[in-house]
Parts: sequence; C-alpha cells; structure tokens
Amino acid sequence: MKGMKTIIIVMIVALLIAGMWNTVPIIKIIVHYILDPTFGKILGWSLLWGMIIVVLIINLIQTLIHKYTTDQKELKKLKDEQKEVQAKMKELKDQPDKLMELQKQQMAKLPQSFSLSMKSIAYTSIPLILFFRWFDDFFDTLGDPKVVLGLGWIGTYIVFSIVFSMILRKVLKVH
Repeated sequence: MKGMKTIIIVMIVALLIAGMWNTVPIIKIIVHYILDPTFGKILGWSLLWGMIIVVLIINLIQTLIHKYTTDQKELKKLKDEQKEVQAKMKELKDQPDKLMELQKQQMAKLPQSFSLSMKSIAYTSIPLILFFRWFDDFFDTLGDPKVVLGLGWIGTYIVFSIVFSMILRKVLKVH
C-alpha cells in the first residue's frame, strides 16, 4: 500500500508540473535548455529518423530503469504462474465453476504484480511528462507535421514505443 501512495503522489506531482508548463516559465526554460541542443538537434537532422532515435533512447532508459528497480525474479515467477493458470483455463473452458475459480486466482495476483512494477513508474513519470510537453512545443513550432504514416508526433511516439519496448524487453530479458 505504501508503494501505491508513492505512485499516486508522483503522478500528482507530474500532472502539476505538466499543468504549470506555461504558467511557471522556469520549468519550460530548463527543459528546453536541456532538450533543445540534444534531442532537438537529433529531430532537426531528420524528423523520422530523429524520432526513431529519440524514442529508442527513451525506451532504452525506461527499460533499464524498470529492469533494475523491480524484482525481476518475482515478476518472472508471477508471469509463469499466470501462464500456467491461463493454460488450465483453456482446458477447463467447458467447466464454468472451475474456470471462475481460476479467474479469481488470477485476479488475486494482479495487485502483487502491479505493486512490483510500479517502482519504475515513480522514476520515469516526471521525466516522461516533461519530454511530452517538450515534444508538444517542438512539433508545434514546426506546425505539427505528420511524422510517419500520416501520424503526428504522439501517434508516431506510441507506435515506435510499443515496437521498441517489446524488442528491448525481450533482448534485455525484462519481465
């Protein structure tokens, strides 16, 4: 429960920072001072390739933070248990009573899995919010161009983030 309180506090702080982006200029100034000459240069080189590189870097950092701030052995154990339960559920699909019992077992494990994974969110949510606000400013100055497949920056970020996250988790053996 303590971990959940921490996550809620961090998320509230992240949302407050995001909300103060335009009203407290120092936040915006500092973030632009750091990101304009780094990630801004990468995006300025080539919008598509720059976005690929920036999203890859962000996902790599997030994945490494998740790997080293969570109990990977326990997460793997929970994941394996869930796979076993799902296999049993497939076998018992014609027996609603037993199926319901297995679903209850699976639901009982969710809070444990959730709390194990939340620690990394405490470290990444505020930087991600700041990145997103900066991305919004950066692409707004360019007239909100379509980056790939007719998608704006947020759609492009989401697509590449999903792809890179799956690849990095598999390569780095992150659960």
